[in-house]
Amino acid sequence: MTEDVAFVPAGVPDLVAQQIEDVMQVRIVPVSLAGSFIVGSLLCGNCTGFVVSKHAHPSEIEELREFGDVQPLPSLMNACGNIILANDTAAIVHPQLSDKAVAVIQETMQVDVHRATIAGLKTVGMAGIATNKGVLVHPKVSDAEISILEDVFNLPVDIGTVNFGSPLIGAGLLANSAGYLAGADTTGHELGRIEDALGYL
Repeated sequence: MTEDVAFVPAGVPDLVAQQIEDVMQVRIVPVSLAGSFIVGSLLCGNCTGFVVSKHAHPSEIEELREFGDVQPLPSLMNACGNIILANDTAAIVHPQLSDKAVAVIQETMQVDVHRATIAGLKTVGMAGIATNKGVLVHPKVSDAEISILEDVFNLPVDIGTVNFGSPLIGAGLLANSAGYLAGADTTGHELGRIEDALGYL
């Protein structure tokens, strides 16, 4: 999900694709990565570029290049969406990513990149979500981690959950500056936190 495009698994129901398109005001693009339809875990990007699993096929990478620069992540960790939390200006990444991998993210997405954790979790892409208007993260994030996030993204940072108490925000929420979609079990209170944190109110 970026400000302009949403990559979805090939074969996603038309109703779901239409809902994403309407709410997020994006173009819907069905894709597979490394022959898999688990798109959110294997791809991370913004309006400038995308990093993908090094197992992505050349034809899949070429298809993505219509929407920006695309580079495979040079790392044994290939779940890019799980280990990177990014918007159009900044990113935090798994603290054990190599300098080479960090440089590829920085150059491809044109963002400042910092190693960090959220609530002690290294899979920062699962533990939070960042748009160009705000950052929402795991409720057990520490004050020190919040300070890092605020410095890196230069945006307000808040805590919340999705799907009736799940702290893994990034695994249950799609969002950009225009709108969001949360899992069906997300409560009214959780929706309120999302809307406040990400600037929809």
